[in-house]
Amino acid sequence: MAKILYLAHRIPYPPDKGDKITTFNFLRHLSQRHQVYLGAFVDSPEDWAHEEKLRSYCTELKLVGIAPLRRRLWSARALLGARSLTEAYYASAALQTWVDATMRERGIDAVLAYCSAMAPYVADARYGGVSRVTHYADVDSEKWNSYAESHRGLMSWVYRREARTLLALERSMSQAYDVTSFISDADADLYRRLAPESAARVRVIPNGVDTDYYDPDLAHEPPYAAGAETVVFVGAMDYWPNVDAVRWFADEVLPLLRHERPAAEFWIVGSKPTNEVKQLAERPGVHVTGRVPDVRPYVAHAGAVVAPLRVARGTQNKVLEAYAMARRVALTSAAANGLRPDPFIAADTHDEPAALAGAVARALAAPPRHAAARDYVMRNFSWASACAELDRALRLD
Repeated sequence: MAKILYLAHRIPYPPDKGDKITTFNFLRHLSQRHQVYLGAFVDSPEDWAHEEKLRSYCTELKLVGIAPLRRRLWSARALLGARSLTEAYYASAALQTWVDATMRERGIDAVLAYCSAMAPYVADARYGGVSRVTHYADVDSEKWNSYAESHRGLMSWVYRREARTLLALERSMSQAYDVTSFISDADADLYRRLAPESAARVRVIPNGVDTDYYDPDLAHEPPYAAGAETVVFVGAMDYWPNVDAVRWFADEVLPLLRHERPAAEFWIVGSKPTNEVKQLAERPGVHVTGRVPDVRPYVAHAGAVVAPLRVARGTQNKVLEAYAMARRVALTSAAANGLRPDPFIAADTHDEPAALAGAVARALAAPPRHAAARDYVMRNFSWASACAELDRALRLD
């Protein structure tokens, strides 16, 4: 039984969004055979209600509350120096004190840091005798470059600066850590090009899907009116790439789709919709739900699922979960970038509005169950195989 220090930038419970799905499944796996000392930030007041549940997986737990708006304002001081905004945002003397004490007093055997913001806490050379792994959902610095290309003026400059300073941090952390892992081959290959000095330390630890939970044979009460031709997007709706995706779909794709299939309706399902997203509900055929207790009914009874992301890195959990439920997904190349290639995915991937509208129309006309999608997930994205890779990276196997 090993003692593992695990650091996450967001409390890994409940597993209801991309990073928390990954961090929770890693935690659940590691806690089955090892002692886990977990340090994480809490950026949403309602998440404190899950503290006791999280403790059941941990030998020791350290949670640090942060107020996002206040943190953003405080971290803006980094613009006067060379540090990234991301690192400044997640800097905490309280967490660093706990980490140092834990490393000194608990006999830690291995460290897992989720994302570049958490890696500095155990980057010091005095921890070099401990197996250290940092895991990334994507090449975060490159995502900021994508943001810069989609904005103008001051914000474009800020985003480009963040891309530059964050890449410097990522490269520095890769030199300090034994393994830098990514969830997709595409992101691992990209990072090897961006940080060639650390190419030999880069691995892939893919995401998994809970195929028992996302089971197409489970019964769910329909959330839509009988006979409706529904197209659904699922995601956190305060996340800018998701906001951009649904806005672009509503502006450019939905009118073309409704010209061919007038009964088509676009459902945007996800927590914390911005005002910009809420305003989309004023348009004919668009619905915005906000947070729902369970997204599975919306996916299970949809005629088609869409992932029209124009800015995306890593593997999209929303796509894998829909596939696990044997649903058809019309997606852009950005959303497909982190997926392992398959002919049915290629056929449904389009970046031009007319072509994407055609893919959605074909999905609406096809039989509702898409067995190839479920089989694809079963073959490629099990948590058992992903966690086995994690064990090897941490030298726990």
